Amino acid sequence: MKNINWIWIIALLWFASCNKSDYKPDPVEIPELPGTSTEDLVLEVVDNDIEAFMTRYNVPGLSLAITKNGKLVYAKGYGFADREAGLKVDTGSQFRLASLSKWITSTTIMKLIQQGRLGFNDKVFGTGAVLGTTFGAAPYPGNVTQITVEQLLHHTGGGWGNSSNDPMFANSTYTQAQLLGWMINDRPLANTPGTVSDYSNAGFFILGMIIEKITGKTYQTYVTDSILKPMGIANMSFANTSLAGRKPKEVKYYGVGGTNPYGYAEGVIPRIGGAGAWLASPIDMMRFLVRVDGFNTVPDVLDANALNIMSSKTTASGNYACGFLVSSNGNWYHGGTYTGTRNWMVRTTTGYNWVILINTSASGNFNTDLDRLVWPAVNNSSTAWPDKDLF
Repeated sequence: MKNINWIWIIALLWFASCNKSDYKPDPVEIPELPGTSTEDLVLEVVDNDIEAFMTRYNVPGLSLAITKNGKLVYAKGYGFADREAGLKVDTGSQFRLASLSKWITSTTIMKLIQQGRLGFNDKVFGTGAVLGTTFGAAPYPGNVTQITVEQLLHHTGGGWGNSSNDPMFANSTYTQAQLLGWMINDRPLANTPGTVSDYSNAGFFILGMIIEKITGKTYQTYVTDSILKPMGIANMSFANTSLAGRKPKEVKYYGVGGTNPYGYAEGVIPRIGGAGAWLASPIDMMRFLVRVDGFNTVPDVLDANALNIMSSKTTASGNYACGFLVSSNGNWYHGGTYTGTRNWMVRTTTGYNWVILINTSASGNFNTDLDRLVWPAVNNSSTAWPDKDLF
């Protein structure tokens, strides 16, 4: 995330050849598949390419989950969660999601819009706006009071983008409120809101704070209780920054070329909130995605209108919708990166979803090759997917 910007996402666009009722069941805890199941599943059209990819880029560990028509048809861990300890990746291993968190934040915002608690075109800052004048010192400079919820979702808010010294990694001792106040008063917008696309972690950080303002709960608590638990997701949480703060099922991360995956200032990753703080297993990410994919296989948490808005692009936003990108042929996708982390999640128009989580990152053709891993299997009508639902 810090080491990746909008240029990487644009470079991947061409590789992604890539009316439901509200879903409100009682929260239910669904256990992870046992780690031993990863040894039992074999699908060579997937496994061979992944193993070759891992060898090519010296990947310590990788975990994958694939759904077809709402059913979990493949889930497998490869390599090591911790090389030094000899601990293998299994289907319950958790990874930093980085920017895949944005898909979750966007879903939560759209749910609030669907409920009438927030407006897509609501102003964010200033008198009468969602966040009012709580942060920073009024009067606000420049065009800050023109920023809308829609623009933050589409990365067209006018400033605080990753291309110009991402503010999310500055002033590490600041609280979220202090950081936002500093951004408003000391980091002027570079463009008129709504006119220029500039991928922005800060925009989704602000969306997380909007969720807190509307609901009266912390972002993590509200998303967990109101979005994730009704999907059967009980084990997601915020990642920590340090190795000492590693969670029980979390993998160990590995940098390349002298980079340190634990080199971020203490507290920076959880502080980033809605832009990239979540920790999850691939299976839990598929539990999430099958309930926001717009297919009629599993009831979605959003209605058809909300999903249509969420997956819509603007002239200014290019291929970016709200929390993910949309290719020219209608596939949805997004990546996520920290030092020592690289992720990729896809929803195809043909009913497939998948996510790949990795505990390292690399340069060269790594991203291109990562995107290509699952397409041969899903595009081959003779692929022998397991006939049981692994959910």
